[in-house]
Amino acid sequence: METKSNNISAAAAKTVSVIFYPLFMPLYGLLVIFLAPTLFWYIPTRAKEILFFIFLVNNLIIPVSLMPFFRYRNLISSWFIEERSERIIPLMTAALLYAVTAFILSRLEIPLFFKAYAYGLTMLTLVLLIINKWWKISLHSAGAGALIAVVILLSLRMSASMPFYIAGSVVIAGVILTSRLRLNTHNPAEVYAGFIAGFLIPSVIMLIFQ
Repeated sequence: METKSNNISAAAAKTVSVIFYPLFMPLYGLLVIFLAPTLFWYIPTRAKEILFFIFLVNNLIIPVSLMPFFRYRNLISSWFIEERSERIIPLMTAALLYAVTAFILSRLEIPLFFKAYAYGLTMLTLVLLIINKWWKISLHSAGAGALIAVVILLSLRMSASMPFYIAGSVVIAGVILTSRLRLNTHNPAEVYAGFIAGFLIPSVIMLIFQ
């Protein structure tokens, strides 16, 4: 009975890790910005589609499409890239693509919040890349921290009451961190450090550029 319970728990943790894979988190954050009860809700649908498309292509489709190449070249051994040494090239690629996204957004006539969001993601990825050279910090947890940071900063910046969004992001972060610990892919220090980095770095960058 205990073995069956453990198997179910592990399967649930793996499902959470897939749903909240680090490459998905920026898109989730962008959707929160679009859907939250702020003035950004009234941005024209076409503009939202363009922004979403930029993030989708640069920061999800291109990285995912490169995974088979990385696997073919033996740069990674699995889609989850659990080995610290295997993360260097994917993180470098992600950082470059976030920088491209930030550059594209900097040329558009859009609210500064979106540009600051891209800057924050770029800097976070660069910091994670640097830390990863010596330590296997949790990328999933960093994504969870960044999601909470976006929700809180959005609420503060737009003077909007968003208790359900804040509570929801906290619950999601708790589930993500718990799943990483359950799968034994990281020790507690790596998980909590990832969360702190994910929360603080985008927060600081977004506050600077707003």
